[in-house]
Amino acid sequence: MHLDELRSRPLFDLVMTLDPPQQIGATPLGKRRIFTVTSGTFQGDRLRGVVLPQGGSDWLLERADGSARQDVRLVLETDDGAAVLMTYNGVRHASPEVAERLARGEPVDASEYYLRTAPFFETASEKYAWLNHLVSIAVGERTPSGVAYRVFEIL
Repeated sequence: MHLDELRSRPLFDLVMTLDPPQQIGATPLGKRRIFTVTSGTFQGDRLRGVVLPQGGSDWLLERADGSARQDVRLVLETDDGAAVLMTYNGVRHASPEVAERLARGEPVDASEYYLRTAPFFETASEKYAWLNHLVSIAVGERTPSGVAYRVFEIL
């Protein structure tokens, strides 16, 4: 392997439904909104299951430069009953016009904005313990009812 080479493989696709945001407002750090995750699914070759509705939320911070910083905690439940904590930070950036369309819930092609996250995992499951030791990157897209990601394991 060369140090200038980044390799990955698909881990899973994740789709989540979000409640309308709770508006915290303009804080000293930026405009804060909290999105609660109401449901979701994830599907990949090595694991699949559902996003549990309790305990999942995105504490989104809209910064002065117009970008949004994500701070997310989710509980995934695999189809064989294992609990997996998924946390991630990320950035969404769009032109002011695209950001307004996204805020109104309009469909916007993912090529019109940048949405990337860095998920990490924590589990007590022996079967899925390998998740505790990997770095992943996700490419995201807003949907009319929430958000979708393709998550990649960085090799």
